[in-house]
Amino acid sequence: MPGPGDRGGVKQRPKNAKGALRRMMQYLMQYRWMVLALLLCSFASNIGNLLGPTFAGRAISAASGGPGAVDMDAVLHYALLMLAAYVGSNVMNFLVNIGMMRVGRRVAENMRRDVFDKLMRLPVGYFDRNQAGDIISRVSYDVDVVCTSLSTDVVQILTSLVTVVGSFVMMCSISVPLVLCMVFTIPVSILYTRAMGRITRPLYARRSAAYGTMNGFVEEMFTGQKTILAYANEDSVCRRFSAINEDAARAYRDADGLGLQMGPTIGMISNIGLAAIGLGGAVLYLYRIVDLGQISSFVLYSRKFSGPINEIANIINEIFSALAASERIFQLLDDPEESADRPGALCLTGCRGDVRAQDVSFGYLPGKTVLHDLSLEAKPGQTIAIVGPTGAGKTTIINLLMRFYDPDAGAIAVDGRDARDYTMDSLRRSYAMVLQDTWVFRGTIFDNIAYGKEGATMEEVVAAARAARIHNTILRLPEGYNTVISEDGGNISKGQKQLLTIARAMLYDTSMLILDEATSNVDTNTERQVQQAMRSLMKGKTCFVIAHRLSTIQNADRILVVNHGDVVEQGTHDSLMAAKGFYYRLYASQFA
Repeated sequence: MPGPGDRGGVKQRPKNAKGALRRMMQYLMQYRWMVLALLLCSFASNIGNLLGPTFAGRAISAASGGPGAVDMDAVLHYALLMLAAYVGSNVMNFLVNIGMMRVGRRVAENMRRDVFDKLMRLPVGYFDRNQAGDIISRVSYDVDVVCTSLSTDVVQILTSLVTVVGSFVMMCSISVPLVLCMVFTIPVSILYTRAMGRITRPLYARRSAAYGTMNGFVEEMFTGQKTILAYANEDSVCRRFSAINEDAARAYRDADGLGLQMGPTIGMISNIGLAAIGLGGAVLYLYRIVDLGQISSFVLYSRKFSGPINEIANIINEIFSALAASERIFQLLDDPEESADRPGALCLTGCRGDVRAQDVSFGYLPGKTVLHDLSLEAKPGQTIAIVGPTGAGKTTIINLLMRFYDPDAGAIAVDGRDARDYTMDSLRRSYAMVLQDTWVFRGTIFDNIAYGKEGATMEEVVAAARAARIHNTILRLPEGYNTVISEDGGNISKGQKQLLTIARAMLYDTSMLILDEATSNVDTNTERQVQQAMRSLMKGKTCFVIAHRLSTIQNADRILVVNHGDVVEQGTHDSLMAAKGFYYRLYASQFA
């Protein structure tokens, strides 16, 4: 199963690595003063590390005069200076690590907040096109990869550059001929690193995509666990997961396996340079051009010179991984949001519930129209039922009424004005919805019912629960209205969840109501009771009801019969039955 970053097995390269790096740095620069202070500490730490070899060389020079010529005071003096330099350096390095860990936590918090806020502003279509697990992977795994790189790798690279430059300057001050012995390793290391970077960047992008695909599959399977068990389909699911898991493991192996070769290879190149230093140093010592202390200091500086290059080679792999992850995050952040309110959009207040659709056409994909020239009229207080076979376009009509999508042609008017003339927020607040797919969150019964009405009192919640015929059921729960519902309502039945959502809609004071198979998960007796309560709730409100059980909508003021995206019939129940058309056949099929 190819992931979003591995279409058809083709490896996806980062589209704009420089742009992604620049945007990553923008998050880090929100704490520029703290980062600057840490960089100064890191610079001081590197200075201590750079002074150490100089003191070591001077101590060796003081001790290399032979028996009776050793200046022990000088040896002790330089040894103590070397100890102080290294201890101070390590203390400063410890402070830098602690500080960058805190900066990393704050960056992760800000980035996750931005991603989550963006998810709240994305249109419904985005979630129709993307797996939930892949979205979760971007919020968790990809953000962790980016923030780990920002909190450790950026400062590490900058301090490594200081060490490399400082070591090179110190080596030049000791002996230019020795520098020439190992300078050939620098271009070789740079060329190798650049070549490997071009190879590994798309591999890290594929790894992030593969993990997103795996998370999406796992989330989907956990959601449908009961169905999997009911159909005894565990073996098939395990085989599919094994294939996806193998693809993710292969992507991880390809990226990290190749990336891990960079450090040892750069190390080998550095060791070749060290061997050249040893050979050249021996020749220079024989000709009395350098002494033992200078050779010792030069070797130590050469190790400090090559060590950061090795670290940078390894860090570059992590940065490539972070760039691939950041592009997935920034791709989400750059996705188009819901249509912005028109300039001067009005706030819909005191809505009467007069809804009209005129010649509305719509398709989820270009060139594939789902609704054709839909026209309907709902006067204030009327109940409009929408019926038809599965896939006829009933839910699409609701999506357009709520402005989850905008029509491709035609217009929907509310209270005499185009719905797009109102702010999105005020338009949606004018509707209450009860969907077939119930949603409850982890919290108390009270919180779930009062979700749509801020500041709702216990008396109001109880009244809504009584109207929805779930009050007595709630009282039988361990803590009554304070009973905590587990995640996705796992500790209550499906019918109880639907009754809770009906109570939530009853409490929400709106002028328009949408019921999408609102009683599909309750028994027939409870359905009759809820229908009676809902009839009193629906008085004075404009209601749109989607129903498959046609017996529940016989009293609707108008029934729209939808088939293949067209309104093929409309009228009252009696007039449609008398016409003996499509509605008549639907009704007869249910009571044959």
